[in-house]
Amino acid sequence: MTPHDLSEQSFFVLTALTGGPRHGYAVLKDVAELSDARLRMSVGTLYGILDRLAARGAIEMEREEIVDSRLRRYYRLTDDGRRLLAQEAARQAANARRPAEARRRDPSAASERPWSSSGPSSER
Repeated sequence: MTPHDLSEQSFFVLTALTGGPRHGYAVLKDVAELSDARLRMSVGTLYGILDRLAARGAIEMEREEIVDSRLRRYYRLTDDGRRLLAQEAARQAANARRPAEARRRDPSAASERPWSSSGPSSER
């Protein structure tokens, strides 16, 4: 199982499940909170992601219960899901370090790079 085909939404769904089993609505709320409200998914999108993650073995349904006459399914991370999340987090962390490493190797070119600390070039 490789993290390279893990979408940002899937990454945040897995992250939401690190705190323990969650039902769909709780996952939606956690994803919005964890992403600082950048990601807002529809219920249909969420359940598509949950189905794909379950098919990969990254999550599994823990239990179902009826709440206010509605079925509530709880999902939890599997060991494979924890490994997948850790791999993806390490990959993202490595990518985030790359601009700083590039600046250290060639500090004179830092102003030419869009990610430099001096900001984007104003030349057009």
